[in-house]
Amino acid sequence: MLLIPCPWCGPRSELEFSYGGQAHLVRPGPEVPPGDPAWTAYQYERSNDRGPHAERWRHLHGCSRFFYVVRDTTTDRIIRSYRRGEA
Repeated sequence: MLLIPCPWCGPRSELEFSYGGQAHLVRPGPEVPPGDPAWTAYQYERSNDRGPHAERWRHLHGCSRFFYVVRDTTTDRIIRSYRRGEA
């Protein structure tokens, strides 16, 4: 079981959280028409690299806020967590 450090509430069990997918994806702008390959890439293509991976999480049974976690996918070790808007 993961112990996820919420930036607002502190470390909590992963059962309190909801996974939100890969972090920092850039949504295509309004000038990009539906059906364009950019939309397909945004909706379906995700990196599946080994090592550090930025993820979006929501503290569902706590403060209900979204935040980011950098997790090593080979060891499940959480490297850091940070609030939206932080570098």
